Amino acid sequence: MKREEQIKKIQDAGKVWDFIVIGGGATGLGCAVDAATRGYSVALFEKDDFAKCTSSRSTKLVHGGVRYLQKGDVMLVLEALRERGRMKANAPHLVKDQAFVISNYTYWDNFLYFCGLAFYDILSFGFGYGRSRFIRKSTVSKYLPTSIKQGLKGGIVYHDGQFDDSRMAINLAQTCVENGGCVVNHTEVTSILHNNKGKVCGVKVTDSETGASYEVKARAIINAAGIFVDNVMQMDEPNMPPMVKPSQGVHIVLDMKFLQSDYALMVPKTSDGRVLFAVPWHDRVVVGTTDILRETPESEPKYLEKEVDFILQTAGLYMNPAPTRKDIVSIFAGQRPLAAPKKEGKSTKEISRSHKIIVSDNNLITITGGKWTSYRLMAEDTIDKAIALQAVEPRKCVTKSFRIHGYRKNPNLSDHMYIYGSDEPAILALKNEDASFAEKISDKYDYTVAEVIWAVREEMARTVEDVIARRVRLLYIDSREAVSVAPKVAAIVAKELGYDKAWEEAQVKSFTETAQKYIVD
Repeated sequence: MKREEQIKKIQDAGKVWDFIVIGGGATGLGCAVDAATRGYSVALFEKDDFAKCTSSRSTKLVHGGVRYLQKGDVMLVLEALRERGRMKANAPHLVKDQAFVISNYTYWDNFLYFCGLAFYDILSFGFGYGRSRFIRKSTVSKYLPTSIKQGLKGGIVYHDGQFDDSRMAINLAQTCVENGGCVVNHTEVTSILHNNKGKVCGVKVTDSETGASYEVKARAIINAAGIFVDNVMQMDEPNMPPMVKPSQGVHIVLDMKFLQSDYALMVPKTSDGRVLFAVPWHDRVVVGTTDILRETPESEPKYLEKEVDFILQTAGLYMNPAPTRKDIVSIFAGQRPLAAPKKEGKSTKEISRSHKIIVSDNNLITITGGKWTSYRLMAEDTIDKAIALQAVEPRKCVTKSFRIHGYRKNPNLSDHMYIYGSDEPAILALKNEDASFAEKISDKYDYTVAEVIWAVREEMARTVEDVIARRVRLLYIDSREAVSVAPKVAAIVAKELGYDKAWEEAQVKSFTETAQKYIVD
């Protein structure tokens, strides 16, 4: 997957694509893969990097939505459970079974949550990851050694999925290209083109690296810009009122000593009515999340102090020792696009979490809402909508059982290279090609020079941030160490792309500024 080759594909001014997709997050990439695997021609444009915003800042879970079951939204849960099973089947190198423990401090909670999760298992019939069961308090302590033992009455074990979100995004981009599609990052859609009947017929895009602009024509245009969908809708209809509200979620990352287990902790009801997860991920523990409405969308939002306080206070009720600010090795904030309520409200509980497809008077198709687990279904629904509008000829969806790039069964989860799936042998070969390629970029972690080179050559990484944040994930695992390795990574990327020392220095400066939002003082 080489960016230069993708740029060449959009330089043919006479070509009319079947689809143009705006946005390279989970939803946009899902749409591009769905279209390409049906045999349509598709070009996707992402203004920053794939999964730059919301799609790299999830709780790292592939889940059916236990909390939606509490609200009685059975159909939403049923839909997500089906998709959860398909996601694991299609990308077993990235999606794995994750067992969760709910620690209960009343006998009533033991009964209540066991009944609810037994129903969860029934809904997932044929797509399940494992059966739920009641466990005694001694077993809770065994599975979660750091759990608070005073007043413990037992617990429930249940199963969901866990994955690496931005790695999935990269593999989806590769899958699209392998099936004839075109995906380009760091290329911004600056305007939408309309034909003489006023209908959408293409976009104008600008390559952020070269400044070159292109007009790209298409039969159907999909707006999958996440928290920025309103901006794209207003390119089509300038007077369009805002359709989404960004909801901010924050996660803190801790050392494994706060969990000491392969089991994850799930707190089913916190003081603000949400759930809280503490999930093992890349030898760290991801704890979150919060849910706060923000006025304007941001690609690099910063955590609020009250979000950090809430997570630490809630985690301290269930973890011994209780984590403190100085224990946070990284923190990340992301914003979800939620379909706005008809009435003005303060709480995101009043805002729809299911996905919505909106078609403008000019036939711009906007897809918004949803979550990573249901990305495939959202894509299927969106392409089907284009067919219903007669923008393209009908073709059947094939992604329910379509293998994602990197597909590899039973990966070795103890080796950090497992995320590369079937690409791992090629990266190992790269290490053997040159002794310097096998060197680590950090004394503290196993990431190597070869992985940085691979990210640039084969995964379209163009900046230091692309590599450290979304290809090797070091920014999310240890934000301070990420800053310290930036100069070395910048030198490798610059050599691969033919940039000079000034570019390296500018990249280090830019990355260091971004990384400050991932560091808790």
